[in-house]
Amino acid sequence: MKNPFASLFKKKDDTTTPIVGASEQKKKGGFFSKLLKNRLGKSAVKGEEIVGVELTPNEIRLAQVSSNKSNQWVLDRFAVHKFESISEGGTVLENSDKIAEELKIALQKSKISTTNAAIAIPVTSAIIRVVTAPLMKDEELKKAIETDSLWENLVQLTDNLADYSIFHQVINRDKTGNTMDILFVASKLSDINSYTNIIKKGGLNAVIIDVKCFALKSAVDQVNQISGSIEESNLTAVLEFGLDENYVMILYENNPIITDIFIRGLDRTTLRESNNQEEMDALVRRYITQVKQAVQDFETKYEKRIRNLKVTSNLPNVDEYLGNFRKNLANTGFNLFDPLDGIKIPAQLENEVKIDNRSYFSTVMGLAFRKLDVFGYYKFVTAVKNINLLPNRENMIAQKKAKVFSNFAFKGVIGIVTAIYIVLFGLSFWQITELNKKNEGYEQIVQTHELKTIEKNKYAKEIGFMLKSLELSKSITSNKSINFRVLAQIASAVPKRVKFKAIEYNGADLVVIEGSAYSDQDILKLISNLNNKKLISQASLATMTLPQGQQGSQQMKGFKIACILEQV
Repeated sequence: MKNPFASLFKKKDDTTTPIVGASEQKKKGGFFSKLLKNRLGKSAVKGEEIVGVELTPNEIRLAQVSSNKSNQWVLDRFAVHKFESISEGGTVLENSDKIAEELKIALQKSKISTTNAAIAIPVTSAIIRVVTAPLMKDEELKKAIETDSLWENLVQLTDNLADYSIFHQVINRDKTGNTMDILFVASKLSDINSYTNIIKKGGLNAVIIDVKCFALKSAVDQVNQISGSIEESNLTAVLEFGLDENYVMILYENNPIITDIFIRGLDRTTLRESNNQEEMDALVRRYITQVKQAVQDFETKYEKRIRNLKVTSNLPNVDEYLGNFRKNLANTGFNLFDPLDGIKIPAQLENEVKIDNRSYFSTVMGLAFRKLDVFGYYKFVTAVKNINLLPNRENMIAQKKAKVFSNFAFKGVIGIVTAIYIVLFGLSFWQITELNKKNEGYEQIVQTHELKTIEKNKYAKEIGFMLKSLELSKSITSNKSINFRVLAQIASAVPKRVKFKAIEYNGADLVVIEGSAYSDQDILKLISNLNNKKLISQASLATMTLPQGQQGSQQMKGFKIACILEQV
């Protein structure tokens, strides 16, 4: 039986535009706005780490990946937490409290630090359809959705439209036919809220709610991209085979075509516990008949040959069933899909993923590859890759955008301040360099200055002596040259501790010197020096007085000396 979303992809022609709005985006966005958007988008994606969480009734799987400098995916965290006490046939939503407690334990064991979680709901809990609508612009489509008129006319739901969380994306525009294909994905709000409550009680914050088939597509896309196979990137067939869900998903030119495989309740019992070969063979025949029909329908419509199917399964004896599949569908390969193929696995995680059947890790790995793309950086890279059924995703995106803008603005302010400081430091360094050039030979200049200062003081002393001599000469009224010689000899006879006040000359042969000295010895020294001069025949003390001085200071004795000159 085929699912109603079996026509999820339509074959492209020259008039279609498979990447939604790409051309319009190029027209609307300038170079700088596009550059800013890309930068903000990359920053937001790198800044919001996400852990993939897969919930099942008997185990919880966690995975977190990142990319290294070589642009290679690295498995940072991985854990499979098994638990019991849930009855056979029980579901996750029926045991929400138990699952939440086990999620807490799983997070503690795995040491995952991020709180952003991407989860997947079963395909059976989602409505997935591709509907054809008249060609509309993005603004017109938005208004039609806001009034609920679009989905009421295009999608016939049994319940009230307000009871669903809806995600949509235009996957094809046909300008010739004036139509467009819209991917419609919906799930009951009650189921979505139940899953988010489990995640919240477990200590995480659900930021992406995907559908399991699209999470599987994400894992297949990444492995195809890593392997670099152009053929598989354009056409890949995947078979989900297990107790929970069964379908064929054909990924053709990056869009999935999904066909449901019906199995009976007794068939699930056979898959779970039967070792009866006859029952197993009958199940395989019924199962392969449906797989073959899905493959033939695709090959007939698109004229493409499917030679291999990648199989994902949670059955412990899946290899035995794959052998029977190959016998019943000749010329078609059935190989277990490895979602960790080409991913760098650290040594500490090798034992965690070292099992023969790693295909049942496909969903959790596909979720780990999801990015919290709040700026639409990946929106136009490929169709049906950004599905998010989170009811409050618009508010969450707005909060994340505000956070990114805040961080971006903060970094901008820090960058501006840093640039200012760099400029100031540069100017300071330039000024210091220029000043250093001007101060070259400073020490030599200082030494020269000191020498010149000593020399200046010496000349200043001599000038002072000369000025004193000139001052004393003003008291001499004679204009004879002999008198100047007498004056010079008198000046040269003055000891250090003697000061002259006045010299009186009678114009003939007597010169009276008035002054002061510190001691009698200084006066006697002056008289002795005068008597030794050639032009002075006799020098004698005429009077001596003791002037009044300040208390505590040394008093100087006044004197008058009479000098009788030689007759020339």
